[in-house]
Amino acid sequence: MQTVAERILSYAQALPEGTLIGAKEVLHLGSRAAVDQALKRLAKRDELMRLAHGLYALPMKTRFGIRAPAAEKVIEALASTHAETIVPHGAAAANKLGLTTQVPTKLVYLTSGPDRQFRLGAQTVEMRHAPHWMLLPTDSIAGQAIRALAWLGEREAGEALKVLKRKLPDDTLQDLVALRRAMPPWMSKSVSQSLLNHG
Repeated sequence: MQTVAERILSYAQALPEGTLIGAKEVLHLGSRAAVDQALKRLAKRDELMRLAHGLYALPMKTRFGIRAPAAEKVIEALASTHAETIVPHGAAAANKLGLTTQVPTKLVYLTSGPDRQFRLGAQTVEMRHAPHWMLLPTDSIAGQAIRALAWLGEREAGEALKVLKRKLPDDTLQDLVALRRAMPPWMSKSVSQSLLNHG
């Protein structure tokens, strides 16, 4: 007869990398009290990784040892289970678009949910609540450009847009122009001046 901890571990091992495990996800495997105890016990034995209060993930076993699940996978799981929009911070977007050579030293994401942070092994992942316009559109290059511009700020936006105008395809630039209504006034003005003035 399997213990509740063994049942939880078997269940966790069948899930995709980065899937979040909390008491609610495993209540079908035991009573609430037994589940809470089992999760704590599994974390103590390093068979589950505690990310935050009541939130766990299965560590990944590789031939080089054990590692934390990939941050992107955990973020995807968090976004879908909490019905949140979560996107990489503007510094990461600026780096990806070649607008800065600075590599962000810590993992920061913008979210429609509350500010919070969690541990992924040795790394801290920080989530900062952001206004709606910073989260639009979530996965397109135009969305990355908006977050990069917000991070660079008003003074550097003009130069950054010149670079983007040279680098990005026309349809992406059109997407950016179409999103002006959602942007703060300074950004909307910069986008209009840089992308609609032909020449």
